[in-house]
Amino acid sequence: MDPEAVAKQFVDFYYQTFDTNRPGLALLYQDSSMLTFEGSKIQGAAAIAAKLTGLPFQQCHHSISTIDCQPSGPSGGIIVFVSGLLQLAGEQHALKFSQMFHLMPGPTGFYVLNDIFRLNYA
Repeated sequence: MDPEAVAKQFVDFYYQTFDTNRPGLALLYQDSSMLTFEGSKIQGAAAIAAKLTGLPFQQCHHSISTIDCQPSGPSGGIIVFVSGLLQLAGEQHALKFSQMFHLMPGPTGFYVLNDIFRLNYA
């Protein structure tokens, strides 16, 4: 397993799905998964899916600037750190964001154990 290849494939899939079929992101999380979104902690696949689908915008586009990753521990996990721009429909300026994923191997591929998202206002 090449962590760089897994990270790139995951990031491409995650943001493509976020931008075109946000409810499909639920399949990437499990009940043990946790999302911290702008400081608010949400646990479990259903609650995370509800948060992501309930955001106050329907259309958006992510442009990825950087992807960094590291292997994580003996269980085969991967830490992925992403930075980029989030363009909301109808808005003139894109928002800078950072997001960290802790991917863990599961029976059918990797799932997101931890997900931390922040907009970068500075």
